[in-house]
Amino acid sequence: MRIVHLTPHLPPDQAANAILPSQLGVWSAARGHSVAYVAYPPAQGGAPETPDAGPVTWVPRRSRGGLLRHLKIDALWLSRQYADVLDQMADGTNLLHLHSNGLLIESGATWARQHHVPYVLTLYGTEIWHYQRRRIFDFFTRAYFGAAAVTFYSQGLLDHARSLGLDRPDLSVIYPAVPEHFHPIDETERSALRASLGLKEPHVIVNVKRLHELAGQSDLLDAFADIRRTRADVRLVICGTGPRREALEAQAGQLQIADAVTFTGLISNEQVGRYVAAASVFALPSLLEALPTVAVEALATGTPVISADHPGGVELNKVFGEDVHVVPMRNPAALAAALRSAIERPRRTQPGTADTLRRLFRPAAIDLQYQTVYDGIFGRR
Repeated sequence: MRIVHLTPHLPPDQAANAILPSQLGVWSAARGHSVAYVAYPPAQGGAPETPDAGPVTWVPRRSRGGLLRHLKIDALWLSRQYADVLDQMADGTNLLHLHSNGLLIESGATWARQHHVPYVLTLYGTEIWHYQRRRIFDFFTRAYFGAAAVTFYSQGLLDHARSLGLDRPDLSVIYPAVPEHFHPIDETERSALRASLGLKEPHVIVNVKRLHELAGQSDLLDAFADIRRTRADVRLVICGTGPRREALEAQAGQLQIADAVTFTGLISNEQVGRYVAAASVFALPSLLEALPTVAVEALATGTPVISADHPGGVELNKVFGEDVHVVPMRNPAALAAALRSAIERPRRTQPGTADTLRRLFRPAAIDLQYQTVYDGIFGRR
């Protein structure tokens, strides 16, 4: 079978809709399928990377503004380009897998319907949280109902879609896959890992997220400043890149904690694993999350999580219990209290968390669930 993934991101971008398409390709290739990708170039910096599973055709994004975007002329022109690319892949393509939303995805869905190629649509969060049905030119809704199957990154996301009138057959929840290099290590290894990363403090708080307003890192800096007033043995590490970096660095300076905060910039997923394994606690003060993969990755290394009460954090608390402690969002004082408690009474995750990860989040389980979705489509044809 030939599977073509259309996705707005691929590694080195650190995003759920970059990592999953890459993983799916590897799993499908291992089953003997042919895999190819159509994607945008990296948005977060770094050179484009070709996944191990198959070739990538890189296509341009829409312009960020200006008259062409306002008149949608660029959308018409790019849609034709995307269709031309898919035309070149048409021979032997059995399935499209569309990730997230946007012009590339909507164009792919239109092409698939015209060429009678079934497609799977995987939704990660913003497509549903900000969904509004349009009276005309509602290409996303058309893509949604035209899919052979729709998978969601969390149960909360699926439930919200249904509340918006988006119920339909063949909906399922498939959680993100957490690679095996996210795994627990003992205290001796953790101490050595902190030293290798240049982390001199015995207590480390880690956040991994794009530096964006919705990521809540400003609240995290305020909370950390509160903790540093009484403790000098703790460091904050923020992993990621984005438009808020300069503002966050300036805030750290104003709070007089710059010497205790590390901004790593964009780093590999393997390096993320090293930081979260070294951490005492993982902090996720985001304002909106469907299912935060980064938090599950931290849990897989044995590091407990303090999360804001966004839908993803609440769902993870239901799945993992006390290993994911939830605090009110936009509340630095509550966040500081929870982080301080985690540092004063350090612990690793509960034994049952490893079993939950194996059943719901490890690659073998996710591979099987997506293969079941693919097989179900062709079983109906």
